Amino acid sequence: MTLQGYTVPRTPSGRASLVPPPPWHYVGDFIVIDFHADPDAAASLLPEGLERHPDAGRCAAVFVDWQSCSQSGEELIDPVRSQYREFYLVVSGLLDGEPVTTCPFIWVNQDFALARGWIQGFPKQLGEVWMTRQFALPCRATPASGAGGRFGASCSARGRELARATLTLERESESGSLHTDPPLVNVRHFPRLTSGRHDEPQVHELVRARSRDRSVSEVWEGAATLELSPAPGEEHTLLAPLDVVRGYRFTFAYTVDDLTTVRDYTR
Repeated sequence: MTLQGYTVPRTPSGRASLVPPPPWHYVGDFIVIDFHADPDAAASLLPEGLERHPDAGRCAAVFVDWQSCSQSGEELIDPVRSQYREFYLVVSGLLDGEPVTTCPFIWVNQDFALARGWIQGFPKQLGEVWMTRQFALPCRATPASGAGGRFGASCSARGRELARATLTLERESESGSLHTDPPLVNVRHFPRLTSGRHDEPQVHELVRARSRDRSVSEVWEGAATLELSPAPGEEHTLLAPLDVVRGYRFTFAYTVDDLTTVRDYTR
């Protein structure tokens, strides 16, 4: 009998696969903070194939409270397999002269989301992410859904805080986050264990994210703060904010079942 499964572990039925096959459907509450970091430090994190952006220090910090499922939707009634939170940083670059973004650092709190991210080219690590929740019933225990609503978010890994942010909503946004607007281009990188060939990755591809059936709620913006804290074994503070531009909050949904390979460096 042939073993089945989109990812390991593979079994005769395939039900044990950590990540089910696409399509993957997502919806999440976002807190996005546009900021500027040191231009040279930000440019140093661009992968091969991307060039320095004219505004090289342009970055964004993103916190998301996600819910996702495969085509069957069975994960929605088993929330431990559908809910997760993550924090990531993006920097701006150019791909053949076109503005793009890329994600050099990202932390997530669920193993299936980590594995799914590696498949898509996100350099995910495990961490703890917390975000202020908002509920539809007005009361003291939930932020206002409009002007004056206050939100916070944090990320830690290995017991050490890495990032902390706040956002106070002021008004509906006409533009939304400008620093996350360009397309996302990442690197799928899987190393080789063969002796004498450790510097020759098994897979090393520059890939462009693709999604469909995208929808977004109204976007609110306001004054924001962002702190990135140093920790042993971490380098995200290369992007320590020099100034914070603006913060945004919204809900976003989309579906993923495809990816574009821009450069394949393993051929």
